[in-house]
Amino acid sequence: MKELKGACLAAALAGAKVLRELEGKPRDIHFKGRIDLVTDADKASEEAVLRVLYQRLPGASVLAEESGASGSGDLRFIVDPLDGTTNYAHGLPLYCCTVAAEVKGVLEAGCTVDPTRNEVFLAERGGGATLDGVKLQVSPVALLEHALVCTGFPYGDREKLPGMIAAFGRLTESARGSRRLGSAALDLAYVAACRLDAFWEVGLKAWDVAAGVLLVQEAGGVVTRFDGSTHQLAGGQILAASPGIHPAMLAQLR
Repeated sequence: MKELKGACLAAALAGAKVLRELEGKPRDIHFKGRIDLVTDADKASEEAVLRVLYQRLPGASVLAEESGASGSGDLRFIVDPLDGTTNYAHGLPLYCCTVAAEVKGVLEAGCTVDPTRNEVFLAERGGGATLDGVKLQVSPVALLEHALVCTGFPYGDREKLPGMIAAFGRLTESARGSRRLGSAALDLAYVAACRLDAFWEVGLKAWDVAAGVLLVQEAGGVVTRFDGSTHQLAGGQILAASPGIHPAMLAQLR
């Protein structure tokens, strides 16, 4: 699956290059929901990503945030051209371009590129996860009180917000610290890179988490739903954590 890993890498780098070039320039901003933004940079980045993918593997199907689903077959690329759009639109340097590949529903490769730090997070099923070529390993933390945890709040389904805020409060009290950074794809990459010990959220789409799930798993982390069951890309609920605190995180989220 080296070909898929290379395609994810090349495509994510191409999308990140566009984001870097457009950063700080006037934005054309539209609303997909009351607070959910899309910018011209999202669309330009996605065009660059898809151009690379179709050049390398023209028969692949794609699920992309802005253009939706296209094609059919066993191989599918999952693309978020700009994860952290609200941050990007406000000039907050916490965003990324992320691309994953799955075959028959199994994640095989994924890449998340942070243009602001020139960081490349890359994973291949069975081949581990790396940051700029250096092998990643999730945190060895064993106590929740020693952990730095992170979450996000749903854009679309605001009815879920009270429950998420309550969980945020409980974990802010129980953990060493809690954060809300605004980019699920980066949050997952940071769990893989031992910068965060756990991440949880509801209401996410496949393109938000596909590459990050593989990064965490290949770095030795655990990814489930809040009840401990197997995570599903389209399930909208995710807990990614180091093995030592995963049970304690489940207890808090239940």
